[in-house]
Amino acid sequence: MNIKIQGGRVIDPAQQLDQVTDLYISDGKIAAIGDAPEGFNAEQTIDATGQVVSPGFIDLCAHVREPGYTIKGTLATETQAALAGGVTTLVTPPTTNPVIDTTAVAELILERCEDLGKAKVLPMGALTKGLSGQQLAPMHALASSGCIAFTNSREPVANSLVLMRCLEYAATHDLLVQFQPQDASLTAGGHMHEDTTSTRLGLNGIPEAAETIEVARCLTLVEQTGVRAHFGQLSCERSVRMVMEARERGLNVSADVAIHHLLLTDENVNGFNSAFHLIPPLRSQLDRAGLRQALIAGGIQALCSDHQPHEAAAKDAPFAATEPGMTGLETLLPLSLMLVDQGLMELPQLLEKLTSQPAQILGLDSGTLQTGAAADICLFDPDARWTLTEEESFSKGKNTPFMGYALKGQVTHTLIDGNVVFQR
Repeated sequence: MNIKIQGGRVIDPAQQLDQVTDLYISDGKIAAIGDAPEGFNAEQTIDATGQVVSPGFIDLCAHVREPGYTIKGTLATETQAALAGGVTTLVTPPTTNPVIDTTAVAELILERCEDLGKAKVLPMGALTKGLSGQQLAPMHALASSGCIAFTNSREPVANSLVLMRCLEYAATHDLLVQFQPQDASLTAGGHMHEDTTSTRLGLNGIPEAAETIEVARCLTLVEQTGVRAHFGQLSCERSVRMVMEARERGLNVSADVAIHHLLLTDENVNGFNSAFHLIPPLRSQLDRAGLRQALIAGGIQALCSDHQPHEAAAKDAPFAATEPGMTGLETLLPLSLMLVDQGLMELPQLLEKLTSQPAQILGLDSGTLQTGAAADICLFDPDARWTLTEEESFSKGKNTPFMGYALKGQVTHTLIDGNVVFQR
């Protein structure tokens, strides 16, 4: 279908484009920006007056829970939530059941997503079999089956020799490895950031060292092996600083942060609200300030939702007995726009962290509105005020502290390969 998106503020960070103009789509691809291509006849026109037209968002970490944990979320519900949040491509970790350590599981997810025709899901393969940290997973075969990167998620690879062999193998085949750094021995038994708030509340704390020690170990092995590496969902200022210094030394490393770590701190846990029970935990005000500074300085390449849907029972218990994580696909945009409203960055800078830079990390051709690129597009009203309710939320998980919270900035249309797959 030929579609004309008319009169919107078209922002494409990959082209440093920011202007009110028209955009033309033909055969599922971007046909032109500005003037219509010769002989173009629009079969559908979308009036984008007062709205922003940007590439669809690419989320580097969103748990879809299927296969295995469909009580928490399914590919159908979570990809629909992604579309409602303007996310056209999401990367899902291998923490399914069974784990994504065989080509059959990877292909099952990809085939199911193709049948659904909603958001594009890129599975990450397991770094070790069963995420056990013992034996290398068949990474080359998994990559051939569509796995975009490899990770052990937050499961430990305690043996540094095993980890080094994994990285050597990945480097040999030019595969991307993602770390979610966490020292298991320092994290064990902890439920929130270790500081005065945890002491006052009587909750076992997780020190910053639980993250920074593992970042240091991983960076040392990255330097040793030359692998392409990405550090996901960092929570500590010192962690990001170490990755920034490694980049300056020429290491091929990048980092992302979950949007809630730029907005919340450990003080939000006051009141024992289990919606704030997260891993990595919400850190101190100093850490939050450090992460924000790194974002401005370019030390953080991408923002993600770290979407972790849970059933109600998983959060309905005393704080320490609940499962960590919050749902975030539908709130990724409005929460990110808070950084613009607070004067931390301009809108094009923010969209770069949600589109072109995640695409660059993953080695994708998407995340742009360049002529010939796939027409994965998000239209949103940056000034629309709305409230997320359990009834209107598409995700199966309703576990977010922003439920019932007044939000600003709402997606109106999402297009994938030139098809309008979501319209509010």
